[in-house]
Amino acid sequence: MELLKEHILRGLDKNVRLDGRKLTDYRPVSIDYDISRSAEGSARVRVGQTEILSGVKMSIAEPYPDTPDKGNLMVNAELIPLSSPEFEVGPPSDWSIEVARITDRGIRESGALEPKTLCITPGKAVWSVMVDVIPVNDAGNLLDAAGLAAVAALSHANFPGVKDGKADYETRTEKRLTLSSTPIPVTVWKIGRHLLVDPLPEEEMVVDARLTITTTADGTIVALQKGGEASLTVSEVDEMVGIAQDVAGKMRSLLR
Repeated sequence: MELLKEHILRGLDKNVRLDGRKLTDYRPVSIDYDISRSAEGSARVRVGQTEILSGVKMSIAEPYPDTPDKGNLMVNAELIPLSSPEFEVGPPSDWSIEVARITDRGIRESGALEPKTLCITPGKAVWSVMVDVIPVNDAGNLLDAAGLAAVAALSHANFPGVKDGKADYETRTEKRLTLSSTPIPVTVWKIGRHLLVDPLPEEEMVVDARLTITTTADGTIVALQKGGEASLTVSEVDEMVGIAQDVAGKMRSLLR
């Protein structure tokens, strides 16, 4: 591992990464919509060779007692062995929980999905929105890919019909799930003294610290999540935020 890190650092000192990119260059990104016939909204995001699917399911449920006029949002990340030899079948791993939590927090804290718009009858029935993110191939940078896929799927979700007080999944209405903003997470990774984005798996293996910054279109920071054992200086955090805001603008332009 030390030899790998030394090799990576020698390249980073020359502003060159393992695949020839500069430090803040992203791999090609593509988004495909409506890939699932059974989901209310769905998307496939590719970042280089990383590929992740996201689907939105909506059901009618009773509201929580303390929020009788608000619907619910839940994000789940299922890291299947198909996508990486590091993932195992069984209970959610710490990494899958973190991917889901970071994705959920960005959407929730941005206010992109207003819970009151999901209310059907106050105190009795609300829409519960469930977002699943599932990687097909993990070639690095799952955090950003998952967040982008979730927002893409939500932005193309339509409400199902209602029959006898339950969701009628045989009927797809024209009513869209409305997002008031597009929260995009960008993770900036620190290796040695260098800051980079969209890491390869080899780069993730030797990272010292990372900071996921979720912003809206006007650059407002709505969520932060730090990982890794190394500390970050104030100047490093400031630089990371600037990088994230710039990259998020480019990612947001890909949304349809």
